[in-house]
Amino acid sequence: MSSAIALALLLTTITTDTTLDLGRIDFAARFGKFDGCFVIKEVNTGPMHFYNEKSCHRRLAPCSTFKIFNALAAIDAGAVEGPDTLLKWDGTPNRRKECEKDHTLASAIRDSVVWYFQELARRIGPERMQRYLNGCDYGNCDISAGIDTFWLETSLRISAVEQLRFMERLYNDKLPFKPEAMQAVREMIVLKRGDGWTFSGKTGTGAGGTEKAVLGWFVGHVRSGDRQFVFAANIHGDGAMGPVLRDIVFDMLKDLGLIEQAPANTP
Repeated sequence: MSSAIALALLLTTITTDTTLDLGRIDFAARFGKFDGCFVIKEVNTGPMHFYNEKSCHRRLAPCSTFKIFNALAAIDAGAVEGPDTLLKWDGTPNRRKECEKDHTLASAIRDSVVWYFQELARRIGPERMQRYLNGCDYGNCDISAGIDTFWLETSLRISAVEQLRFMERLYNDKLPFKPEAMQAVREMIVLKRGDGWTFSGKTGTGAGGTEKAVLGWFVGHVRSGDRQFVFAANIHGDGAMGPVLRDIVFDMLKDLGLIEQAPANTP
């Protein structure tokens, strides 16, 4: 066999290996003390792959993962001009000091600033917000708890599977928002980049009416070479927080070979 033929066979083997084996992840070790679920799918192709599939169908409050939707709706509706739109902090004390300052849309989604997105929701208004939710088939689409609170562990509920479907439509430009709005939000949720990969997403944390975090969400997207995947995960238990789950998911994507092992660079 010539060296050229051998090389061609090797390249064919590499490029046609599109399997996604969740058996490579030690979920007990990754989730540790938390009860968790995880679902991932390659964009435009293949099935969903699950850990704890039953829990992936359970609807929960989206918490701050809803900021992805809220940002899309705000840009599309003209409630903000774009990522650089600055809103002034009104001086109300906040337990998270990063919230006690003026913010742009980009910094508010990065720092998960609730007051900023409450103002966006009020600017969008209940009628437009309901139309957007219905158009996206976003969970139960229930805003009955109030225009600036419905996603904060009140009336709105969504499952991990529904989150994944929403994210796949976002990365396909198939949501009922202007293409420029979807592109802007995709850029704002990029968290890390490396050689041949990009890791994006949004955290969410819920307290369940207690003083401690008991629910963590992380939903997002990973680009690995010329392939794209969307995913959603949540965890439950004492200390369950979105940022904790973000790091767990990052490690699981490394287990799957979608992210290199070398240290990442921030965008």
